[in-house]
Amino acid sequence: MSSNLLDIVANVMEVQVSQIDDESGPETIENWDSFRGLILFEELESKFNVKFTLNELLNIKKIKDIKNILSVRGASLNE
Repeated sequence: MSSNLLDIVANVMEVQVSQIDDESGPETIENWDSFRGLILFEELESKFNVKFTLNELLNIKKIKDIKNILSVRGASLNE
């Protein structure tokens, strides 16, 4: 699996990468439920070698929020 953030999101949510942008999130991706959200964050933690805090997880509403957290942590998003 690619380490590209959008590829990971698309794979976990079972949608095309073209359907995802910075404004995408649980409100716009039909398959994004709590279970897939957990899988997504586990995949992201593994691929980017980070650990999300509970506060971060509760405040993630869109892909851009994930990008911001990963950028602050120094992760290379390969985009």
